[in-house]
Amino acid sequence: LESLPGIGLFIALMGLKNTGVIVANKDTLVMIGDLSSHGVLLGILGFFIITVLSSRHFHAAVLVSIVVTSCCGLFFGDVHFSGVYSIPPDISGVIGEVDLSGALTLELAGIIFSFMLINLFDSSGTLIGVTDKAGLIDGNGKFPNMNKALYVDSVSSVAGAFIGTSSVTAYIESTSGVAVGGRTGLTAVVVGVMFLLVMFFSPLVAMVPPYATAGALIFVGVLMTSSLARVNWDDFTESVPAFITTVMMPFTFSITEGIALGFMSYCIMKVCTGRWRDLNLCVVVVASLFALKIILVD
Repeated sequence: LESLPGIGLFIALMGLKNTGVIVANKDTLVMIGDLSSHGVLLGILGFFIITVLSSRHFHAAVLVSIVVTSCCGLFFGDVHFSGVYSIPPDISGVIGEVDLSGALTLELAGIIFSFMLINLFDSSGTLIGVTDKAGLIDGNGKFPNMNKALYVDSVSSVAGAFIGTSSVTAYIESTSGVAVGGRTGLTAVVVGVMFLLVMFFSPLVAMVPPYATAGALIFVGVLMTSSLARVNWDDFTESVPAFITTVMMPFTFSITEGIALGFMSYCIMKVCTGRWRDLNLCVVVVASLFALKIILVD
């Protein structure tokens, strides 16, 4: 529960960054961007197209927003036509090029441990966030098929490494599909097939500017932060970890770091207030692993 609003703010931050609404500042970290620029205005337009159409239960709101803002970008000269069709690059040189003996060394043990924790809890946090918005969480706040989802995630990570790509994992952007009605694995299958087809139309897809998709991210952030209403704010042993988890995800720009700090602060609050019996062994073990990662690896 506590990870959902944090993930929501995290992806909303990505959306605001992609639109240019917020930009980096060396003195204040972030600041408001140029609200008169085409990118910012079109990104804001895309966001309100989604919110207005979604309020009227129009399932293609995200697609309409992307098409409209991309066409506007083409009109203003922000988007340039560079073709429609292209042949995917040759990947035979990276398939199977793994060096297991080089990885299984003491020097890389800490890095592998760190990646394991990041992959596990990044995926877990994402799955919890996506399934909660999809209404797949049971009465106990758990996703019944979490073990199967993590099996798929782990096998995909190994398979992805074998063919030379970065770690394959569950993406928080999946919530945009949930927001427009996606509920079953068929949604993921359709998206996968579309990705395969898009490989041959990369010039056309590359025309879509970042601000065209940013509205969907901000909208999903709105949906996910609504779960803050379910936090018991009168109980500091619950509200403080929830607050830390929520704010540290966007502030550290990492879902995993937010979850780590949330786990550790939860244990600290329960122990220091004499309510250590509320803790279960799994929470303590996970918090300890994160503490070891920070001390020994980070």
